[in-house]
Amino acid sequence: MKSKDLQTLVFSKYQNGDEPHKIFEDLSGSVSLPTIERWCRSIRQTGCIALSKSTGRPKTIRTKAAIQKVKRRLNKRKSVSSRKLAREVSISQTNIGRILKDDLGPHAYKVQNEPMLTDEHKERRIQFANWIRNNFRKEDTTRILFSDEKMFDIDGVYNSQNDRIWAVDRSEADIKDGTRQKRKFPQKIM
Repeated sequence: MKSKDLQTLVFSKYQNGDEPHKIFEDLSGSVSLPTIERWCRSIRQTGCIALSKSTGRPKTIRTKAAIQKVKRRLNKRKSVSSRKLAREVSISQTNIGRILKDDLGPHAYKVQNEPMLTDEHKERRIQFANWIRNNFRKEDTTRILFSDEKMFDIDGVYNSQNDRIWAVDRSEADIKDGTRQKRKFPQKIM
């Protein structure tokens, strides 16, 4: 439905005796001619622009019940892909995207890795950085050899592309397990 201001303007112009085509030209196409004609018919029949039903196709999927269903599912566990969410609530992935973007407003945030550091680790890092600064010269770097080998983590691999947290902003995502702690020296196999 069009805004109340446009309806009021069309109502006053029609009361002043303007025809629908004249009103359409005066509004410079901001409202379509069929809409103006429908409003004028409503004014003639009822004396006001009170539409008994909204125009257009009725919503069948993005209903309030479906939006609440998606919202409840997100409140249960924030970390879920839109594809899995669509499968769980039996709504198409396109409509899930519209519900998330337009109706609920969250954004998909990646879980961020951060080092799992204790106070002792932080202190030792500072000591090591100071030692490097004082005892290591530029010429010493020519004696370092880098090899091409592969290390496999026993703790497992984390795929940041697949694990998302749905939240309105980053601070809310951080509260809801938006960070994943990672050991600096996990067990590995060469």
